[in-house]
Amino acid sequence: MILVLNAAVRALSCLGYTCRLQAASGLGRDSGLLTTAAAYLIYSSSVAAGAQSGIEECKYQFAWDRWNCPERALQLSSHGGLRSANRETAFVHAISSAGVMYTLTRNCSLGDFDNCGCDDSRNGQLGGQGWLWGGCSDNVGFGEAISKQFVDALETGQDARAAMNLHNNEAGRKAVKATMKRTCKCHGVSGSCTTQTCWLQLPEFREVGAHLKEKYHAALKVELLQGAGNSAAGRGAIADTFRAISTRELVHLEDSPDYCLENKTLGLPGTEGRECLRRGRALGRWERRSCRRLCGDCGLAVEQRRAETVTSCNCKFHWCCAVRCEQCRRRVTKYFCSRSGGERLRPRRRP
Repeated sequence: MILVLNAAVRALSCLGYTCRLQAASGLGRDSGLLTTAAAYLIYSSSVAAGAQSGIEECKYQFAWDRWNCPERALQLSSHGGLRSANRETAFVHAISSAGVMYTLTRNCSLGDFDNCGCDDSRNGQLGGQGWLWGGCSDNVGFGEAISKQFVDALETGQDARAAMNLHNNEAGRKAVKATMKRTCKCHGVSGSCTTQTCWLQLPEFREVGAHLKEKYHAALKVELLQGAGNSAAGRGAIADTFRAISTRELVHLEDSPDYCLENKTLGLPGTEGRECLRRGRALGRWERRSCRRLCGDCGLAVEQRRAETVTSCNCKFHWCCAVRCEQCRRRVTKYFCSRSGGERLRPRRRP
């Protein structure tokens, strides 16, 4: 069995957090569905894909922040957790856990697993005024159970850091459930909507990421007595502390460093040289303020540079069956944070 599991791990590419997820065989604790080896072989590729989707969403959500989900931050230390225990670590654990649960649930709905189907446990029950539960709900219960056994198996310690990671793993799973969408179908004579049957569907994963980004900004710092966890009583105190906090909220133990500045020890590049955005019809508020946040508030100037971009254009369909495009070149203006030269923005108080 061990050889089979090891072969499955070698068959998957791995990096950082994703690698550790692939290597976890937490389903050794009976899942109630399949034997350890069978479960691992069936679900491990979905677990790896889910963790990777979480990391990609992390990069999207923080693309214009001072901390932008760099690869170094995703590497796990020998401690069994990310190097730090700040709110960025909390987000990485939550979004990775959510990605694993989301992918397992979606793959279940697509029929990728023989032992998983729709969640019809509430079908026929009254859901609200004028509607009943029915249809084929996405089976988040299945995704939650398998995700929990894979992801939480990474935490073998009993200290505050492990408790923090487990809490944020659960917050990620809660985020998937909290963003589920209710879809309904009308029933009645001549197209009327006398009654409706409704079911729950997964949202776009982007909505889960946005939900957790809000939780990141409101993350709670947990204060523990020095030395807590060195005894049974200390471990009990840690458990009680985290138990008192809603599992819908992200938690952290340490303050974040100053991401404006380069710190080679922590692997932080600083914001000098980072690109920011100034103009564009589709820019959101966070993107429009990126030059002030990345440059001005970090004591850097905004340097304007002209660059040439090459894109596909004037694409035409040719029978049958190819699309041929021309290569269009155009000059664009880009903005970067610079220590010397450029426009100086008046710094504002850092968040």
